[in-house]
Amino acid sequence: MNNAPWNRRHVISLADFTAAELETVMQTAVSFREVLSRRTKKVPALQGLVVTNLFFEPSTRTRSSFELAAKRLSADVLNFAPGTSSLTKGETILDTAKTYLAMGTNLMVIRHGESGVPDAIAAEMDRLQTGVGVLNAGDGLHEHPSQALLDLFTLCMALDPENPSIASLKGKKIAIVGDILHSRVARSNLWSLSAAGAEVHLAAPPTLLPPGFAEAFVALSPIDIPRPIVQHWALEPALADADFVMTLRLQKERMAQHLLPSLREYHQQFGVTCDRIAYCQPQVKVLHPGPVNRGVEISSELMDDPHRSLISDQVTNGVAVRMALLYLISVGHGTDGLEG
Repeated sequence: MNNAPWNRRHVISLADFTAAELETVMQTAVSFREVLSRRTKKVPALQGLVVTNLFFEPSTRTRSSFELAAKRLSADVLNFAPGTSSLTKGETILDTAKTYLAMGTNLMVIRHGESGVPDAIAAEMDRLQTGVGVLNAGDGLHEHPSQALLDLFTLCMALDPENPSIASLKGKKIAIVGDILHSRVARSNLWSLSAAGAEVHLAAPPTLLPPGFAEAFVALSPIDIPRPIVQHWALEPALADADFVMTLRLQKERMAQHLLPSLREYHQQFGVTCDRIAYCQPQVKVLHPGPVNRGVEISSELMDDPHRSLISDQVTNGVAVRMALLYLISVGHGTDGLEG
């Protein structure tokens, strides 16, 4: 495999990712997926480096996935727990980051409930000329880049397991169903899928997908590329002839905000079931970033269908993709020279 150019020190957003950069991540992940299939599942790529997971809000899948990815790359890992940290004594988030910097951190993986925190820490690391790379593991209602990239990789693997590439996604119809308005996963997926050439259809009630959402989103694009995004307030048009369906977690706190009448009614109108995916292409596959509310956004039968569900594949692929991201922002090139 040829080295691919990579000039990013941080991965905060996918809004300005080009198709070539997405392909670089995919091909690097392919190499690490092969590493994970070996008996010895480690490479010394990041040996001697320190990766710090700064998770200011709860997470199971993302934090565990990043931790395992870092360890598979032979990095040393520090995990931050806000409940037992000096934040409880009044320390600022930036000072917390600088504390880990002083311990020799080379990479920071940051998750926070407020939008913009990873970007602020990355800016401070750059101002101090530390050379530290920052990965956004989910911030507020902004983005969740690594989740969208593992989703992209899972789609590419499903279309062509022998040679996964974003080229296979061009012209494919992908339906995203659920709480679009409050989903950082949806935002990152919209950037990556549209850059890959897929046609994205959104479906949700108007309270979770306001009028003009798609147009306003596309208008925010920092790069001038086509972004075919269509929104619907009914499920069937979004599912019609879809190649893939992504369901999003319905956050139950939305009920308290009176954005939905009931979970039961939501499932009746927008729940993805085996019967409803009959509108899709015969070979349709379904995804969900987790955690899943069974029987709300997706039926248990469909979630557990080994022929249609890619949900377990998403979790597995997450380690390879996060290995790729940690490697790329540390080393800055493709996979030539990786030693097993």
